[in-house]
Amino acid sequence: MATEAPKPWTETPLTGRLVLADGTVIAGQGLGAIGSAVGEVCFNTAMTGYQEILTDPSYAGQIITFTFPHIGNVGTNREDTETSNLAMRSGVRGCVLRADVTGPSNYRSVERLDQWLKVRGITAIAGIDTRALTARIREKGMPNGVIAHEPSGQFDLDKLKAEASAWPGLLGLDLVPEVTAGQSYAWNESLWAWGKGYGRQEHPDLHVVAVDYGLKRNILRCLAASGCKVTVVPATASAEEILERKPDGVFLSNGPGDPAATGTYAVPEIKKLIDSGKPVFGICLGHQMLGLAIGAKTTKMHQGHHGANHPVKDFTTGKVEITSMNHGFAVDRDTLPPEAEETHRSLFDGSNCGLRLKDRPVFSVQYHPEASPGPEDSHYLFTRFINLIRVRKGLAVLNEC
Repeated sequence: MATEAPKPWTETPLTGRLVLADGTVIAGQGLGAIGSAVGEVCFNTAMTGYQEILTDPSYAGQIITFTFPHIGNVGTNREDTETSNLAMRSGVRGCVLRADVTGPSNYRSVERLDQWLKVRGITAIAGIDTRALTARIREKGMPNGVIAHEPSGQFDLDKLKAEASAWPGLLGLDLVPEVTAGQSYAWNESLWAWGKGYGRQEHPDLHVVAVDYGLKRNILRCLAASGCKVTVVPATASAEEILERKPDGVFLSNGPGDPAATGTYAVPEIKKLIDSGKPVFGICLGHQMLGLAIGAKTTKMHQGHHGANHPVKDFTTGKVEITSMNHGFAVDRDTLPPEAEETHRSLFDGSNCGLRLKDRPVFSVQYHPEASPGPEDSHYLFTRFINLIRVRKGLAVLNEC
């Protein structure tokens, strides 16, 4: 009886590459959008919230390495999206995963993560030793790189290496035009509740104008839940245009890129807003540009802070908060002017995480108090902002706790 000849050994081609600016090539399995994208490679230590992270406009220009291995296990849904841009653009360039995306197991899921990435134009790569890549970033800093997905497994590595090497990086780069709103709009959606979804603020008693440098939706929800009518304006709005809307307070949002680059047009307007006497509250990029507006300087960080488990001390209360962070630049506390003081500090590396003016109702924080990865330690900051407004209007203050 004739026997069949053994079939030749075949291997499934690796369809993804991460190519770093120093020429390092890391192979894996491509998923998400087909093609390539260049950006700064960072790592995020959060164990939950990958959909919120991937839609956070502050990540524009970056390729996110997730240190938690099981990304995609709860799928994606229609609610956990953070970009408030009407075009739904977050600006993230790609993501790097340890394990391949599995079928979702969650009652809220409506779509697998890999399909969701493809629809949103985000290129990803799986099967990577993310522990080793994270250790490399911690040692050498955040490298520029190109992430690529090609189903054939055939790549022009010389071209990818040249692209990664030629990209100038985030220093000096203004990415806000990629993620800011194209026009003003009103917002009244408030916080999510179990079994109910998001609420609506139907009876606001205060008015806040939020300047959109890359706003996250949950910031707007927190403002609405605090009793505010919220009007969002583009990053290029002038102080005169903002003040014409007669706000009770002004919010400066998070966003991507180098604060000094965005500050060329934003800082002069922030100075006018400070001089107006209106209460001002800034988060993340808004914090950094507020620092620039009062005369401080910002610096590029070695590895940045990206995660949902960062301890920060509030010198006002003496408490330590577990916070969510996403930034690659920081305000240099040694350059703060005498009329300002540091209010918060990272307990990881001692970097500045908050400031306030001693003589005006102006303050800001580097981290994200709107985030709710489990702890809601920092939600009190929205009450602190509301209380500055209420004091100015002669109203009773609220309990921050």
